[in-house]
Amino acid sequence: MSGDGARTVAGKARPRGRFPHVKVAGGFAFVSGTSSRRPDNTIAGAESDELGTTALDIREQTRSVLENVRDVLAEVGAGLEDLVSVTTYLVSMNDFGGYNAVYGEFFDEQGPARTTVAVHQLPHPHLLIEMSAVAALPRSATE
Repeated sequence: MSGDGARTVAGKARPRGRFPHVKVAGGFAFVSGTSSRRPDNTIAGAESDELGTTALDIREQTRSVLENVRDVLAEVGAGLEDLVSVTTYLVSMNDFGGYNAVYGEFFDEQGPARTTVAVHQLPHPHLLIEMSAVAALPRSATE
């Protein structure tokens, strides 16, 4: 993608408001808050049985969020390796261990700067995690 601009990404869950998945400006890609929501509005890491009992899995949700961020970045010619900053929002810090373990499968100490905060709630009661991120676009993506 050359130049600046905002876009939504085909094949990803539609934003639940009037904002893009990603905005490119000044050689950076700014990824909006991303969850484990699928294009059909189901949530990876949230399963319900026939009685309506819900099981939520922070590991599966974290993996799905990072894969969604990866897919959004690919749309603008970047990848997870181009991330410079990640902000993670957890509904409960009790999920920090599972989130941190999966995050460590994707990044090491050479990865992006990271901030993790607890929030009261996210836009759906089955969401345990959301991430926003900033990536430096590779030179080839900005030409």
